[in-house]
Amino acid sequence: MTTKWNAHLYDEKHDFVSKYGTSLIDLLAPQKNELILDVGCGTGDLAYEMTSLGASVFGVDASATMIMAAQQKYPTIAFQTMEATAMRFPQPFDAVFSNAALHWMKEPDLVIGKVYKALNNGGRFVAEMGGQGNIASIVWALQTSMEELKLPYIEHYFPWYFPSAEEYQSKLENAGFHVEMITLYERPTPLQGQGGLHNWLVMFSDNLLQHLTEDEKKQVYATCEELLKPTCFHDDQWIIDYFRLRFVARKK
Repeated sequence: MTTKWNAHLYDEKHDFVSKYGTSLIDLLAPQKNELILDVGCGTGDLAYEMTSLGASVFGVDASATMIMAAQQKYPTIAFQTMEATAMRFPQPFDAVFSNAALHWMKEPDLVIGKVYKALNNGGRFVAEMGGQGNIASIVWALQTSMEELKLPYIEHYFPWYFPSAEEYQSKLENAGFHVEMITLYERPTPLQGQGGLHNWLVMFSDNLLQHLTEDEKKQVYATCEELLKPTCFHDDQWIIDYFRLRFVARKK
């Protein structure tokens, strides 16, 4: 099932996703006239940053609403609705970039293989995603809330893939990449305002809660807030336990 995305809520309340991606662009170091593929481009902010450095960017995202928002914001950039598992292009790219998207793709070997085929020989794959331990507190709170409310927790609906550095490096190497750098690091992440956790859950937990009614979802959100407030709410702000996996790999 494709995740349903609210592009307006994403831009209004979760712009930290793109802001944290700016340092990833520094690592990519786009060159003038390079052709770069942005996988999971969202509403296009980082694609725009790369074009402002002189690169030509083609952005793809599985969400049609995200792509529509990107096209409206940046009409001069090429965007297309496309599942990463179905990527196929007429021309190879100099680099593939991805920020905060790969952990939504639960067929990592297939996605990595598609990225490899999309690159020129010597082309680089620079990305950051959720890694092992990411949002562990929220995952625990969601599971505990559903248990307390006697609502069914369906493991198959879990929408994320959070690998260790060793696991993902192995997958990259098995696909033919040379891994130049890979690191898993902790990045405690503040959410906007007192309603930050509620907004996060509305935005990102829809797949996991897809079998619930709207009233049941609201009960889960409220219970999660109660469970996490003692440890994750400080000085009128929610701070969530993000762990990010960042890497640079090159097609041999």
